[in-house]
Amino acid sequence: MPNRAERRAQTKRNRQGVPQPNQPQNRGRGGLIDEYSLQERSRRLEENGGTEWKPKAEKLAAPAENLDPNYSDPKVMKAPHSLHQWFRIASWTLIILSGIAFAILMWVPKHPMWLILTVSIIFVVGVLSLFFTAGNYHHNPNLDSNGTAI
Repeated sequence: MPNRAERRAQTKRNRQGVPQPNQPQNRGRGGLIDEYSLQERSRRLEENGGTEWKPKAEKLAAPAENLDPNYSDPKVMKAPHSLHQWFRIASWTLIILSGIAFAILMWVPKHPMWLILTVSIIFVVGVLSLFFTAGNYHHNPNLDSNGTAI
């Protein structure tokens, strides 16, 4: 029985496509598709009637009824009606305004360090506040029934 190093070397050769002793000798072609494997595949296809299995998505669940949300529908797009939603709008406003401030600060030649720190802190506060003001994913019109973005 071969030792562990020999068994590992043999499995490595098998993965790389190096032919075994019963296969035709194709030295120096490791990692390439060799003729022997192509002939074996051809032989298997002939035995199976020439058809190869291909994945099909025919037996999936019925598609969602409405993949495009209708933003003119009042149930989909509502004005913010709670303090929670107003905080979410404020969070996005902080993020957008700090992004604009970063773009402006890039082009201004000399600016004080406190200004850069202030803009950075505002951006971080805006992003972190999204974790607390994020809405329920069940009410997101851009998600399908599985929670995948449309």
